[in-house]
Formats: sequence, structure tokens, C-alpha cells
Amino acid sequence: MPSDDPIEIVKLRKEYGGFVAVDDLDLSVKKNSFTGFLGPNGAGKSTTLKILTHLINATSGEAYINGIDVTRDPKAALTGVGTVVETPEFYPYLTPRETLRYVGQIIGMSSEAIDSETERILEKVKMTEWEDKRLGTFSKGMRQRIAIGQALMNNPRIIILDEPTSGLDPRGQAEMREILKNLRNDSKNLTVIMSSHVLHEVSDLCDRIALINHGKMILHDDMSIIGTTDGKKRMIVKVEGTPNEDMISKVLQLNNVVSAERFGNDIDVMIKGDNNVRVKFFNELSALGIGVYGVNEEGTLETTYLKLIKESR
Repeated sequence: MPSDDPIEIVKLRKEYGGFVAVDDLDLSVKKNSFTGFLGPNGAGKSTTLKILTHLINATSGEAYINGIDVTRDPKAALTGVGTVVETPEFYPYLTPRETLRYVGQIIGMSSEAIDSETERILEKVKMTEWEDKRLGTFSKGMRQRIAIGQALMNNPRIIILDEPTSGLDPRGQAEMREILKNLRNDSKNLTVIMSSHVLHEVSDLCDRIALINHGKMILHDDMSIIGTTDGKKRMIVKVEGTPNEDMISKVLQLNNVVSAERFGNDIDVMIKGDNNVRVKFFNELSALGIGVYGVNEEGTLETTYLKLIKESR
């Protein structure tokens, strides 16, 4: 039986001849989470999302959306779900406005809802300036924004994204991340699962991570504890000025600090505790007159990713 989670995958398996792309995979995506779905090329990420969106059938196992079996009743399961899977295709002679209206008509929205949603979404994906230009003249990054816009029509509660920044130039990637970040911040009742190869993108956007290799789940947890050991987490804290012995000594005396040392112009800190402990830690730094302008935990995710992928070979 499926759980109460909006997305539930149970013993999912997909074989292509003698090749096993997804191997008895279990995954529950929590409500209102933004889950990064990670893994190397060929790990089974896209195959899993294609099964979940009923683009292909599983060899065995089950996939549920809101408790509805995707295989048995895909229309009901995917109602209220926005998706961007594989390279989006458009009618090149339509404009962004016409494209969104067309999508709204296909999914049965009223004329009033189509009008209001079209305006809202064009603004959200930053396409109002080009709303009446033909899609055939657009760059890949602009077309990807329209793909996200299509997924947002009818205000879905679940969104499934397969590498939304793939193939974009650095500017396009940054613009797409900003759109996704705004979407996350503006929509508190939204569940998102997004596959990606870009670790800093996942660190920036996601609050949970699911890591697979060879079609098997090897890690699924909150982003806040990724890279922890016995509840300890390493952070590179960027501070105003150059850290000196006196500053390091003060940091070492704070509660829950396991170790602290200079790391170039930053401080390498190991701290024990959850997010509440970290909040208190930064407040204590401020009380000491130590200004913090940034924290880098990307290396922790990268180290964890590489270690687990290597161990799972």
C-alpha cells in the first residue's frame, strides 16, 4: 500500500533486454519538499521519472502519485502534476502567450483561469517581454522557461523536473535557478522532485536529496545532515577581515563547536547539532563582533556524493 507521501515508488524495476536500468528502487518524496534526485549518467534517474510520468512502463514494481497507481490510472494520477521531462518541444509558430493558452485548453481550464494563469506565469518565468514573439526564434534557455511555464499551468501541487538546466549556458542556468528558487519560496504547498548533475544547484535549491547509482538507492535524507558524521558537520565560514589566533580561539570556545581553524581567509568549522544549533552559532558569532558574509557547504555534498558513488560501484 502507498504511504501518505505525494510520490511513492515501491520496488520499481526497469529492464532493457539484459540491462537493468532501475533495480528494485524504493523512494518516498515528502509533502512540500524540494528533493534533488542525483546520480551519475546511466544511474536510472531519467528512467525513473519517465515511469513516474507514464512515458514508459516499468518491468515490475509500483509508482504512486497522491496514492493513485500511475500505471493503472495515469490520467487521475497525473492530474494536478506539472512535468518537464526530456527536451521540451513546441510549435515554433506560436508565441509564449498562445502556447500557455493552448496548454490551458488541453487540460480543461476555464477561459477566465487561462487568462489569469497566463499572465501570472509569464511574469513568474520572466517572459512578459517576449510574450508575443514566435518560439521558433527563441534560445534553448528561453524555451526552457516556457517549458517550466507549461508545467505551472493550473497551479499544480507536484512538479517533476528532469535536469531543467541541462544544456543551458551559464547565464541560462543562473536564470533558471532563480526561477526555481522563487517558485520554491513563493509556493509553500508545493512538492518538487528534480534530477540534476549540478551539485551546487541542488545545494542551493533542495532541502532533501535522493542519490542513486546502478538503479539502486544509496542515500535519501535531509540536505541539512548530508555529510555529517555522528551529528557533526563541516562548514567553511566566510568572515569579515582575516581570521587570527584570537578569533579562532573565541570560535573554539562557543557551544557545540568541535574544531575550528583558519582556512585561507575563512574559518573551517566542525559543529555538532541540527539547524537550530547552527542558527545559535551564527548569532553567537555576531555577538562576538565576527561578521559573517557567507557559508560554504557545497564541498560537503560533493565529498559525500563522490564517496558514495565510488563505494556503490
